[in-house]
Amino acid sequence: MVTIPDAPIIDLEIDGKKRTFDLDDPKLPDWVKEGAFASDGYPYDKILKWKKYEKELEALQAELVKAQFWLQDSGNRVMCLFEGRDAAGKGGTINAVKENLNPRNVRTVALSKPSDTEQGQWYFQRYVTHFPTKGEMVLFDRSWYNRAGVEPVMGFCTADQHQKFLGEAPALEKLIIDEGIYFFKFWLNIGQEMQLKRFHDRRHDPVKVWKLSPIDIKALDKWDDYSAARDLMLKKTHTKFAPWTIIKANDKRRSRINAVRTILTALPYADKDLDQIGQIDKKIVLSPSV
Repeated sequence: MVTIPDAPIIDLEIDGKKRTFDLDDPKLPDWVKEGAFASDGYPYDKILKWKKYEKELEALQAELVKAQFWLQDSGNRVMCLFEGRDAAGKGGTINAVKENLNPRNVRTVALSKPSDTEQGQWYFQRYVTHFPTKGEMVLFDRSWYNRAGVEPVMGFCTADQHQKFLGEAPALEKLIIDEGIYFFKFWLNIGQEMQLKRFHDRRHDPVKVWKLSPIDIKALDKWDDYSAARDLMLKKTHTKFAPWTIIKANDKRRSRINAVRTILTALPYADKDLDQIGQIDKKIVLSPSV
């Protein structure tokens, strides 16, 4: 049985209104339920219909299979980082990418907290060991950017370590690009009410409760701190050679489809069908304004 610590009742201020949120209450507050989908200025009123989502995703996954054959034939390498707030949909997006690919040539990397040995190493060292070999695609479910978000906000690194990281990350990523690896950085962005809704869903779903960690609970009242850390990260690490792609992710279906489209649009694989890929939705796929 999964044991999750009791969550404190927290007082929040959202859009200038004072709110109280109790994660342990099985009833989701109306203000969360009604405001979740539109939070953070999401540009759509309704979730993408399931049949349309299935049809578009199937076409995109067929193109991903072509891209994987190309990787195997050419020896090229692909690496994607999926970052975002807790419950932003990173895991589901990764699954949409790899669902119908040969598992021998696509890997997900989701590292736990560093061991004592890893804590004594160069910060990036444990990530570099998971970089792709020829013909391979590697998908990072969180990455070295833990040091730009979770670690400074939760006090897991010093201010000096945080600043050092922000200077070193672009240098590492320049080496990745110079090595010829196709490199993508995704930030999945959700609104505060949507995050609260997804946390609540996890808390009260017996098959999803494992997704809710003690760190998630501690972070409930740190929304503004995470926003400030994210903004600084984008300012310091969004570069011409390794840009961030921001995807508004209140609708997981649209988010997944457009992440896959972004990858496929950039890869020069054989027999690419642009009609099947479709157009990237510029309403929800954005470049950082830094």
